[in-house]
Amino acid sequence: MQVYGVNELRKMFLDFFEEKGHLVLKSFSLVPHNDNSLLLINSGMAPLKPYFTGQEIPPRNRVATCQKCIRTGDIENVGKTARHGTFFEMLGNFSFGDYFKEEAIAWSWEFMTEVVGLDKNRLYPSVYEEDQETFDIWNKKIGIPAERIYPMGKEDNFWEHGAGPCGPCSEIYYDRGEKYGCGDPNCQVGCECDRFIEVWNNVFTQFNSDGNGNYTELEHKNIDTGMGLERLATIIQDVSSIFDIDTMKAIRDKVCDIAKVTYMTDPKTDVSIRLITDHIRSVTFMASDGIIPSNEGRGYVFRRLLRRAARHGRLLGVNRSFLAELSNTVIEECKDGYPELFDKKDYILKLLTIEEEKFNKTIDQGLSILADMQKDMETNNEKVLSGDNAFKLYDTYGFPIDLTKEILEEKGYTVDEDAFKKAMDVQRETARSARATSNYMGADETVYNEIDPKITSDFVGYNHMTYSSEIKVLTTETELVSKLVAGQKGTILVNETPFYATSGGQCADTGIIKSEDSEFQVEDTIKLQGGKIGHVGRVIKGIFTLDDKVQLLVNEKQRASTAKNHSATHLLQKALRIVLGNHVEQAGSFVSQDRLRFDFTHFSALTGEEISKIEALVNEQIANNLVVDTKTMNIEDAKKDGAMALFGEKYDAEVRVVSMGDYSKELCGGTHVSNTGAITAFKIVSEAGIAAGVRRIEALTGNGVFEYYKEIEDELHNAAKAAKAEPSNLVTKIESYIEEIKALKAENESLKSKLAKSSLGDVMDQVVEVKGVKLLAASVPGLDMNGLRNLGDGLKEKLGEGVIVLASELAPDKVSLLAMATDEAIKKGAHAGNLIKNLAVLVGGGGGGRPNMAQAGGKSAEGISKVIAKAKEELTGQLA
Repeated sequence: MQVYGVNELRKMFLDFFEEKGHLVLKSFSLVPHNDNSLLLINSGMAPLKPYFTGQEIPPRNRVATCQKCIRTGDIENVGKTARHGTFFEMLGNFSFGDYFKEEAIAWSWEFMTEVVGLDKNRLYPSVYEEDQETFDIWNKKIGIPAERIYPMGKEDNFWEHGAGPCGPCSEIYYDRGEKYGCGDPNCQVGCECDRFIEVWNNVFTQFNSDGNGNYTELEHKNIDTGMGLERLATIIQDVSSIFDIDTMKAIRDKVCDIAKVTYMTDPKTDVSIRLITDHIRSVTFMASDGIIPSNEGRGYVFRRLLRRAARHGRLLGVNRSFLAELSNTVIEECKDGYPELFDKKDYILKLLTIEEEKFNKTIDQGLSILADMQKDMETNNEKVLSGDNAFKLYDTYGFPIDLTKEILEEKGYTVDEDAFKKAMDVQRETARSARATSNYMGADETVYNEIDPKITSDFVGYNHMTYSSEIKVLTTETELVSKLVAGQKGTILVNETPFYATSGGQCADTGIIKSEDSEFQVEDTIKLQGGKIGHVGRVIKGIFTLDDKVQLLVNEKQRASTAKNHSATHLLQKALRIVLGNHVEQAGSFVSQDRLRFDFTHFSALTGEEISKIEALVNEQIANNLVVDTKTMNIEDAKKDGAMALFGEKYDAEVRVVSMGDYSKELCGGTHVSNTGAITAFKIVSEAGIAAGVRRIEALTGNGVFEYYKEIEDELHNAAKAAKAEPSNLVTKIESYIEEIKALKAENESLKSKLAKSSLGDVMDQVVEVKGVKLLAASVPGLDMNGLRNLGDGLKEKLGEGVIVLASELAPDKVSLLAMATDEAIKKGAHAGNLIKNLAVLVGGGGGGRPNMAQAGGKSAEGISKVIAKAKEELTGQLA
């Protein structure tokens, strides 16, 4: 049998099915599209659900893909075994109401035996025990002896996911030989050892389940197949595990090179090598699809995987950032199948570096916090770290529980793992509820799900602001109807519409739909599944019925203002890349008639100089009156032509390319000005960080800029009027006021200090001696913390050696406390920090500090007398 590499096998599979009339689609993004049931795409069929349910019409009835997938259900086993991983590629061929069992089985057999050359006598199919049709195909058509076909029960060979499409499946197993077996002479298909390995799964979606065990035959039956590319490569290359196939071995070898270790010499080291090899693939692909590390959702999965990899790097002795270097190997090994990895290389490496460095800082903080927790456990004679503390280390500092356990075990301590798991379960439930859904499609059922999938809408708004069309669908908020009357809320669908539906960050058009005697106010325009556009609003007058001829009129003023802002985002993105670098990618946008918001990948706040340069570049291109040209192109040709694409966006084979002179070129389906001069002016009004590695700019264009400056001008005149100055000398006036305020403040502080000293009287009369150490504990009203410190310094000079405790009431619910200890007092055991910590609770507060000086705040002035009285007792306890 000839040996093929992973990249060769991927191409062989897709080419084979292309020859069988399949449309080969590029892998979908790991970020699910309109599917709240998943955080990440975890199977080949997941992005194709709308085609299986009939909610969308597929581009062809035969499709083949190699889909990147991530599953984290067995994350704790990754590395510990050679079987488990989080990232994998799933090969699949799909039929939507076209071919069925006979062709699917024949082609899977042909590919495995004739294309990649697997031995026919080592292949064993399984079938659902009640599926005689599939058994007969394998037995009579393919020629597999009956004793080599394994009937299995519903649990193993019937694919079902709640209510929705389902059906029997037929898996194909390959006998890898006795060297991979368990040694049992009865070893066969179904054994848990590595000898008989499942390669291919053909799912025959022929039923619809109501979720209660009742099944009806589907009118249009589907084929959904899956074959793990890494698993296929393991067989073809005759290696022990996925970690030994060519692409993963290259990554594994790089891990060993960085860590200066050798694989398969130490079981403990091997766990870390395998875990890093797997996790770096996941985070590299997640970064390429625009996922940002965070503390929730898929961002949390990203952060967890990256930090596990970084932590295992430390276990291997790697005490520096190394994941970006390793990611570079992933990119080199996988770019043939996923060219976007190479396109986004600079960004991916930068993001991983930033996140790893952040973890390196937090893990050091975590070690320090854990050390403090250990001290508290020692003090309290405890041997078990609480689950809450373990979870705090995990959640706040990214400190893995196994690392916490490992460190504590060395000192003879353990962790309350049950309590930790409970805290984790709460977090998981929170994440799960964020994606809770009501049906198979991962979205709540709406009235729009009842619309005939054959109905579609054509958008004609690039060239028309008004258009005549025919009503095809009418709905209220809850049902499909044949008419809408005055006062009713509802949705209208027509054949062609000039109304732009919210998408790509651009807000929807509003306007009017009217017939001879009726009028419908369009308040929103929405995209619906299957290429439909809904006009949402209410009937102002008259009646609308199905098949009515209507006029659709877009609010032209709103559209024009929105177009200015949208075109400005294109100029802005190019300017950002010029000023900040090519790692800048669009991470989101919002464009309305009033303003624009643009999110982009960058790793530090913009300086004033950078913002000025960006503004100047955009305004320069506005002044250049660049012609805005749009044309439709093949997606691959558009990318080769330099058109910018949005992170993780799902594009059709044909795309719209928007060019602004030679300055900017982007894939975009939005509406734009015809000439950049129409934008008039551009002004950035804010810049801020919204997530790790993501910044946000808000800006204005056109009249919005002039209105913004008008507001500033009005504020300037009002400020000048309040300061009794002219706008031209307002700054000078303010500076003189500031100097005057400083002088008055200093004079006021001086007076308050004198008053405080005066109110204390002869301070030495209040000094007591505690075990040979002088203590002055006194209350003084109306002093803030600065005033207390100044007073304390003065009293310390008078006292010489000793301890001072001062309390001040600023308000009934606001108290300041201060403690000071001289060097000699400290030598005898005095500690200002511990003293203040114990006294602060008497005024309902807390605080602490160094041995020589500490401060605290409180909420109850009634406790001041108790503080003064208890100071002696607390100091007595400190002194030896």
